[in-house]
Amino acid sequence: MTLAYAPQRRTAGEMIERARSFAATMATRRSVREFAHDPIPDEVLDSALAAASSSPSGANFQPWTFVVVKDAAVKHEIRLAAEKEEMLNYQGRMPEEWLEALAPLQTDWHKEFLDVAPVLIVVFKQDYALRDGRKIHHYYVNESVGIACGFLLAALHLAGLATLTHTPSPMGFLRDILGRPENEKAYLLIPVGYPSAGCRVPDIRRKDLAEVVVRR
Repeated sequence: MTLAYAPQRRTAGEMIERARSFAATMATRRSVREFAHDPIPDEVLDSALAAASSSPSGANFQPWTFVVVKDAAVKHEIRLAAEKEEMLNYQGRMPEEWLEALAPLQTDWHKEFLDVAPVLIVVFKQDYALRDGRKIHHYYVNESVGIACGFLLAALHLAGLATLTHTPSPMGFLRDILGRPENEKAYLLIPVGYPSAGCRVPDIRRKDLAEVVVRR
């Protein structure tokens, strides 16, 4: 079964303007670790999650679950578990080369933002579905969930919110704390909120287009 698909065709000028505007907006997105406590409208989160859920996926199986965490006690439990793993990472698990790469970002195992950010979105990937006691294999799971996360980050940024892509490793504790089923594995932890007053971010450089694009 198919449906007719006829999106609006724009002029070259309109396309250029919209593409430039989107690129310029996304160029201002930064990973933030200093959040304000201010609450976020549920409608904004729902719309951003709807955008994420519209992304393409292998065989259209949509192998993702987004868990929205606002409860202060649950956020604190996540912080304690994440800091436990991160402390082990920074104090021995990570090779020296990795620590040197992280040094300019001025990060360490302390993760106060997990308490402060008004919302944590925990993205889970589903390697398979459970239907009537059967396992239904999912395809291109990492690629599909990664694209969905990209949609989500873009939607939240366009709404004026700050985010951080946080991956405390290993992340098995997130499934335990949030009571997710065995077919789900934590993929990404995204604190969401407004930047705090006086928020500072590392001074980084993004590669020029010529460094990342090859034309043949």
